[in-house]
Amino acid sequence: METLVMILRWAGTLVLAWLCGKLITKIKMPAILGWLIAGMLLGPCGAGLLSPSILETGWYKMIIIWMQCAFGLMLGTELIWTKIASYGRALIITTLTQSLGTFAIVSVTFAVVLYLARQPVWLAPAFGGIALATAPAPALSIVQEFHTKGPVTDTLLPMAVLDDIVGIAVFFTVNSFIASRVSGGAVPLYMIPVMIFLPIAIGIFTGVPAGMLLKKKPGKSGTLLILLAGITLTAAIGLFFNRVVFTNITLNYMLMGVSFSAVFSNRIPQRQLEQTTTWFHPILGVSLLAAITDLGAPLDYHLILGAGLYTFVYIASRAFGKYFGARAGARATHMPVTVQKYLGLTLLPHSGVSLVFTGIVCSVLAASRPELSSLVKGTIAAAAVINEIIAVIAAKKGFELAGETEAKPKTIHASDSTTGRTSGPVN
Repeated sequence: METLVMILRWAGTLVLAWLCGKLITKIKMPAILGWLIAGMLLGPCGAGLLSPSILETGWYKMIIIWMQCAFGLMLGTELIWTKIASYGRALIITTLTQSLGTFAIVSVTFAVVLYLARQPVWLAPAFGGIALATAPAPALSIVQEFHTKGPVTDTLLPMAVLDDIVGIAVFFTVNSFIASRVSGGAVPLYMIPVMIFLPIAIGIFTGVPAGMLLKKKPGKSGTLLILLAGITLTAAIGLFFNRVVFTNITLNYMLMGVSFSAVFSNRIPQRQLEQTTTWFHPILGVSLLAAITDLGAPLDYHLILGAGLYTFVYIASRAFGKYFGARAGARATHMPVTVQKYLGLTLLPHSGVSLVFTGIVCSVLAASRPELSSLVKGTIAAAAVINEIIAVIAAKKGFELAGETEAKPKTIHASDSTTGRTSGPVN
């Protein structure tokens, strides 16, 4: 009975978040902003409808993991090898300049600030390591809602995958360095390749048979059954490795979904892929709604009032690094002008990844340097709330300035024959 009540409360939260998204579109803001705000207002720091007891239950965590795999399909179905080959070098260089550039700028800025504040300068790379990662779900929600199409969108989608890989490699290297300074535990460096390549391998393992089955053109019901079974198997294998084999690391379930869908997307004809993504669109929309609401739930909006110097330095230096890092890379590789000018604006969403990384760093610091753990946690928690609201608005503006949004979102049944993405929002 208690579980049923919790499920109903979660379902009620999603309905209210959906309504909040509908309401906020009336003032020409993306629905995701409404979902995010609803998550904050209805989460543990607000009304408590989505309570800590729900967030910590096993069934809730497994559903969110499944949905992370599911919205990975939005990225994976865009990773068509022939398309990527045409701008692969430029994409890789731009990913490195915006991610490593952000890491360098935030780290150097905090080294100066911490030195002036008479705090340990060696803590600065922790802020840089947390800052370089981008949370893909907010920008992807805007892509879905406004059916964005153009060079910025085409660059952002595969970059979200590469950015995750770079973020994992850099952050856990930095975390090992921090651990060596405080004699705390950390993920060994040899585990970093496992964290990057194991999710990809799991997705390939499940994606190959899915591609073989989809090539037989099983129709709408058969296609959805194959996708749902494939996502479930992918998530289950990931959970097994995460909880039984490698218990001291956290695997990236979205990356599993990306890998799974990229494999079958390259094994079926383009027209069939377009039809497949159209059929899957409603499931993707619910997955994004749940993921964004979950993203907002742990954010404490009260922290906005208590945000201090460290928080604003973090937000400003990270935004500077993302925007100008992306611009430098895009310009050096002669990418389209719109990509040079506006890609950086779509890379600002951050909070989900930042909170996970913050928790890992703070667990390393807590035992011997609790005051530094509090400093990092307070800075990033406040920044997550403020930055995410700004970032969603900035990302939408970036797509608008690039001329890649439609005047009005289409219905979820429409399909774009050139990109394979469905053209309707989930509002």
